[in-house]
Amino acid sequence: MEKWILTSLIIVMNLAGFLIMGIDKKRAKNNHYRISERTLWTIAFLGGAIGATAGMNHFRHKTKHAQFKYGLPVLAVLEIGIFTYLFKLLA
Repeated sequence: MEKWILTSLIIVMNLAGFLIMGIDKKRAKNNHYRISERTLWTIAFLGGAIGATAGMNHFRHKTKHAQFKYGLPVLAVLEIGIFTYLFKLLA
């Protein structure tokens, strides 16, 4: 895998994680059909935990749920480590 592919994947997944938190918050306010927690976690596990954590804090969404409040930041730190390792392998 080339660096630009990995970089693009990281950017896209984290942007998706950030945006999906905002979309779900807006849906919650308007009493519309919600995005499932499973979907939120799937995006986070597929590389979007940093963006999902940023979105959670920015939109103040899911901050009272311990699994999100503590789990997303831990997953984000793990992903930073994984991404760093992969970039060093590709160097």
